[in-house]
Amino acid sequence: MARLQRKKSKGLKKKKQQNAEGIASQEPGNDAVAKKDELSSGSVRSIKAKAYSTRQKSLTRTKAEPGKFKGTIDKGLQFLREVKVELKKVVWPSRKQTIGSTVVVLILVMIISVFLGMVDIGLSSLIRVVLK
Repeated sequence: MARLQRKKSKGLKKKKQQNAEGIASQEPGNDAVAKKDELSSGSVRSIKAKAYSTRQKSLTRTKAEPGKFKGTIDKGLQFLREVKVELKKVVWPSRKQTIGSTVVVLILVMIISVFLGMVDIGLSSLIRVVLK
């Protein structure tokens, strides 16, 4: 796909660095100390605060924002650009191949319909004989 690459935000880089530092600082012998530090730093409160803030954000997103319509149009235009790029990659069959495939499909449909018609006639005549 021909998607545009976006730059990562600085906040995401900082979070990754903090996670890497936190994992590196924990050693097997210091598990109890790390847990004690987590509890004393109010991690439970921060988790609750994060959950509340995400709930609050999801509630506020339902309201119509002034720039949201423009963002939707931009996304739609980007999608159409990507569709155009992908359709250029498609190898379309020639007219001769298309006609040949269509003829094969029509012949197979006629053969199957004749077969099913004969089976239907045979079964209906069998049912008539059994019911008389």
